[in-house]
Amino acid sequence: MSLGELSPVRMKIALAQLHIEPGDVAGNVDRAEAAIVEAAGRGSDVVCLPEAFTVGYFSFSAYAEHAEGLSGPTLSRLSAVARSNDIAVVAGTVIEDLARTEGGPADEGLANTAVFFDREGTRRAVYRKRHLFGYDSRESELLVPGQRLPTVSFEGFEIGVSTCYDLRFPELYRSLADAGATLVFVPSAWPYPRVEHWELLARARAVENLCYVAAANGTGEFEDATLLGRSTVYDPWGTVLAGSGDDPTLLTATVDPDRVDSVRAEFPALDDRRT
Repeated sequence: MSLGELSPVRMKIALAQLHIEPGDVAGNVDRAEAAIVEAAGRGSDVVCLPEAFTVGYFSFSAYAEHAEGLSGPTLSRLSAVARSNDIAVVAGTVIEDLARTEGGPADEGLANTAVFFDREGTRRAVYRKRHLFGYDSRESELLVPGQRLPTVSFEGFEIGVSTCYDLRFPELYRSLADAGATLVFVPSAWPYPRVEHWELLARARAVENLCYVAAANGTGEFEDATLLGRSTVYDPWGTVLAGSGDDPTLLTATVDPDRVDSVRAEFPALDDRRT
């Protein structure tokens, strides 16, 4: 199959570029639910929400108050929304209270956690952000880094999840590629002024691993930061399939698992690795 050909087996993905209002957790979750319903109504198979969409990434003082376990009210609600709308959901991230998660990786502490729910609302994968931001941020002070890097098989794709700052660490994405990932979602809270970094790093992760990268960012103003939006879907060749500005929107793109195979076959750079 040539680079320009696509198979009839395709999947429609949506990135919910939500407005995140500091301190308005109820409103933020309502907006997330509405975006999921809209994505399903537009025929999407899976929708991804931004990082810390409940409390807002830069609302560090509110993390502990609004943290919950994996069976807490927010994730339970999104699981039900996924099931009732027949759509998979990359929930997030949320601030997870590890002490409230039965069988979690630690007895206590908070984590920046993304959850993949399938169309039935079943929790299929949990990713806790591995690289915690220390520069001009309290994330590394407040949270526990994740240790696992799961992938999940879903409708022809092997899906991985990473989070925002992870984009600066290419070895994480190479590990996902080694695990078979063909599509990586990146829920994020990327702020101004680092626009060039946001665009460059996500595209580079797609090009160097010859996979789809779908980076979902939020919008909104915090005391010390403004989220830049610009959610984008890159194909395995680094081509932009869909991109947004800095206003709230629901971005969609159609992706094809055979596209990954064809690009990797015609340009087999991964076969030339020396470790």
